[in-house]
Amino acid sequence: MATRQNLLSPEELTALAEGLKDGSIESDTGFNTKVRVRKHDLASENSSLGVNVSAIDMINERFIRMFRLGLLEVLRTTPRVNPTRVQILKFGDYVKTLKAPLAVNTIRISPMRGNSVIIIDPNVIFSSLDSFFGGFGKGVSDLPPSRLFTPTETRIIHIILSVFFRSLKEAWSPILEIDCEQISAEINPQFAQIADENDLVVLTRFDAEATASGGKGFMDLVYPYATLKPLRDLLRNRVSASDGNEESDKIWREDLAVAVGDSELDVRVMMGEIKTTLYHLQNMKEGDLLFFKKPDQAQFLANGVPTFGVNIGTRGSNVAVRVEKQIVPGQV
Repeated sequence: MATRQNLLSPEELTALAEGLKDGSIESDTGFNTKVRVRKHDLASENSSLGVNVSAIDMINERFIRMFRLGLLEVLRTTPRVNPTRVQILKFGDYVKTLKAPLAVNTIRISPMRGNSVIIIDPNVIFSSLDSFFGGFGKGVSDLPPSRLFTPTETRIIHIILSVFFRSLKEAWSPILEIDCEQISAEINPQFAQIADENDLVVLTRFDAEATASGGKGFMDLVYPYATLKPLRDLLRNRVSASDGNEESDKIWREDLAVAVGDSELDVRVMMGEIKTTLYHLQNMKEGDLLFFKKPDQAQFLANGVPTFGVNIGTRGSNVAVRVEKQIVPGQV
C-alpha cells in the first residue's frame, strides 16, 4: 500500500499558516463558506419529516364526537372526553410516565403495519362501571400495582374498546378504511412492546371526566411512528386538499347562505341616549323635560348590534328610515 504524502513541503505549510495569521492571505474565499455542520443521528428517526400532526388532530376531533355518542348508548353516561395535543416522543419516555395497574390493550389496526396500544386509566373503568349500574360515575383511589381487573370490570373494558374501535374506524374512514382487533391485554405498560425503547411513537391522550362526580382519568391511543409514516402522503393531502375550492364546499356555503337568509332579527332604531341617575328617574313626573343632543344620524341596531347609520323620515303615511352608511363593529 502506498504511503500518504503531503503535497506541500513543511516550509510551504509554515508560510501558508503565517500568511493566514497576519492577513496577507485571504481566508473564507471558497464555496459554501457559511454552511455549518449539523449533527445527525442515523440510529433515530427524524420526526420533523413525515407524519402530519394536524391530520391526526382532525381524526381525533371526529373520533371524540362519535365516541361520546357511543358511550351514551351502552354505558348510560356521557363523560366529558377531550383530546390533548398530539405528541411525538420516544416510547421509553412515554412508558416511564405510566403507573400500573392500567388496562393495557395491544391492538392491530389493519391495514397499518405493526401493533398499536390503547391504555385506559382505572378511573375511567370504575366510573363507567358505577354509571352502568345506576351510580354517579364515582372513580377510584390508588390501586396496588399487581391488582387484576375482575370479570365485571373486564367486561366494561371490552364495552369501552368496542365503542373505541367503532368510533376510530369512522374517524379514519375519510382517509383510510381500517379494522381494529384486540391482540392482548395486560395491567403493566412495560409488557406492551409495540416499539423499542428508543423508537418514536405518536401519542394522543383523551382526558375523561365523569359529569356527576368529577372523577378524572385518561385514555391513551399510541401509534408507533413507523406505523403512520407510510401514510404521510395520505395525511398531508387530506389537510392540504381542504382549501375551500371543492365543489362540496361551494354547495355547502350556498345552502348555508340560503338558510341564514331566512333567519329573523330583532331590529330597532335609536335616535339617542340619555344618561341620568336613579334618583332623578324616580322623581320624574308628567310634564318634565329631558334634554339631549341629537346625533347627526340615528343608529339602526340588529339584535342590539349597531349596523347602519340612518336618517328618520316619512314615506307616504309610514315612518321610514334611509340607510346612509354602514357601521363597522368596534368603530362605533
